[in-house]
Amino acid sequence: MIPIIHLENNGVPIYVQIRDQFLRAIGAGALRPGEQLPTMRQVAVALKVDLNTARHAFDELEELGAVVIVRARGTYVSDRPPPVDTERQARKVAGLAQQVIAMAIAAGLDPADVARQTTQMVKLQGTKK
Repeated sequence: MIPIIHLENNGVPIYVQIRDQFLRAIGAGALRPGEQLPTMRQVAVALKVDLNTARHAFDELEELGAVVIVRARGTYVSDRPPPVDTERQARKVAGLAQQVIAMAIAAGLDPADVARQTTQMVKLQGTKK
């Protein structure tokens, strides 16, 4: 099963978009622990991207502990969540925040408005669970 992956021309590298969309599918339960992911080649063909781009996304998913790649067998959603590296997580959050601020400014938006909307969306997501 290939989850619906939408690539956007938004300045975010394609491998990051692929990685993040797989992470969201895993986090939302659309891909369950032990479930096999499509092959890197299947992803590359479906999205019309270079195989190395798909490989980069899968390698990062493995590095994060979200998937296990078994050579010549396939890629599977990890049975357990990856351990939290708080330092790395803090750096990623700061980097993402900087990216969002830059994108908001480039789009002529007030970053504070984007933050308020994001907070509101997070609160709504919490009530849906």
